[in-house]
Amino acid sequence: MFIQFKLEGCQLTNIVELTNISLIRENKLLLNDISWEINQNEHWCLLGLNGCGKTTLLNVINGYIWPTKGEATILNHTFGATNLPEMRKEIGWVSSSLQQRFPEDETAITIVLSGKFASIGLYESVTQEEIKRANQLLKQLKCQHFANQLYRTLSQGERQRVLIARALMASPKLLILDEPCTGLDLLAKEQLLLLIQQIAIEPDGPTLIYVTHHVEEILSCFTHTMLMKEGRVFSAGKTADLLTEDRLSAFFEQEVLVQKIKDRTWLSLKEKVTY
Repeated sequence: MFIQFKLEGCQLTNIVELTNISLIRENKLLLNDISWEINQNEHWCLLGLNGCGKTTLLNVINGYIWPTKGEATILNHTFGATNLPEMRKEIGWVSSSLQQRFPEDETAITIVLSGKFASIGLYESVTQEEIKRANQLLKQLKCQHFANQLYRTLSQGERQRVLIARALMASPKLLILDEPCTGLDLLAKEQLLLLIQQIAIEPDGPTLIYVTHHVEEILSCFTHTMLMKEGRVFSAGKTADLLTEDRLSAFFEQEVLVQKIKDRTWLSLKEKVTY
């Protein structure tokens, strides 16, 4: 079991509320009229092929990119009427791109502690209680044994675990996992997915948004799924309703065969790939 999460502050109505979000950059429409609502007690998977706008949408949710039009309210913070750096302290974000931003001569526990302040690098003093929490998170993510190891010596899978511990350090209300299994071998991938499943079932844990382009990574804990294509919402709803042969064949524009194995969905092509 993970250590107790303490979700402080006012009662949330919606975790994420995006209304008619569009984004234009250099005359290119990157996001097209996206509306998305995530409520409490929901965990979402965002599924889409490379280049469909998934990471761009995450940057909007985190307040790093301002939409060209539309309205966004994240964790009761309405864009245009909130302090975005303070809002980000309530969001944990893990991504492959984030891995490259940390100094390679920092220790794993230092990187975890930086999550308390949502900073790249640790510039604030920390308490013994915070150090204890960081060690507990590393232990629960099966990586306490390299707490004092330099970041540059860690494998891809070990770095991902450290970054998840960092994201949990501040007891976030929202945890975004942006393709966390990228570059992992089969064993490391399944071990990481198991840890994510455990985080999801914590009674006071954060709401999860899990981003992927691999259907088989959609775990049973993800109650809802949004299919994203060419910068817009293709379909969204309960996961069980979306992971069907008809829906996924239409989404991929290719006939697919769906198999359910141990609460996971696996795809194969019925015919050769068309071009």
